[in-house]
Amino acid sequence: MVEKLFWQDPYLTRLEARVVGVDGDAITLDRTIYFAQSGGQESDRGSIGGHRVLAAQKQGPEIVYALEDRHGLKPGDCVLIEIDWPRRYRLMRLHFACELLLELIYRAVPGIEKIGAHIAEEKARIDFLHEESLAGLLPDLLEQLNAITEQDLQIVSDFSDRNQERRFWAIEGFAQVPCGGTHLRSTGEIGNLSLKRKNPGQGKERVEIRLA
Repeated sequence: MVEKLFWQDPYLTRLEARVVGVDGDAITLDRTIYFAQSGGQESDRGSIGGHRVLAAQKQGPEIVYALEDRHGLKPGDCVLIEIDWPRRYRLMRLHFACELLLELIYRAVPGIEKIGAHIAEEKARIDFLHEESLAGLLPDLLEQLNAITEQDLQIVSDFSDRNQERRFWAIEGFAQVPCGGTHLRSTGEIGNLSLKRKNPGQGKERVEIRLA
């Protein structure tokens, strides 16, 4: 099983690893910093052994990387993994903004049901099953988010069950939440945000988050 160093240190941008398996254009590694899409957070972008990664997919506890054709790699080869750090860092900031916003919405609207989320480089969104508009809540939610970022609170991220690869993030006095994404060290890194409400369909509400 691949060792997922993006959990141990999500700020790593380069790593030497060894190829474990090759199946056509797909490879597996002994360790990695290259995150594969999960929990709504998009995969990283970058290269392995100088070859552009076209896709990264979780397969159970393993991660399979599809590289450009004719990569020529074979099991045992040592390769350099490099990720697009500016993009990763934006994803981390938007991801954690989503995590905080979701907790605040759960508190403001008891019983509301989250039905989807997506974190991309330009913006993030959370979708809910809800009949009433959330627009009126956004100013107060944004004020609460800004207060949390301004306090620059420490974010703890660790395993709740190492064997099952179950992880969580926690802020003392605020929340502890299951999550397997890449997390910031502190809330101050998020920076300024903007929120926008959309209606993706009848009985549904969407809140979009952008970095200001």
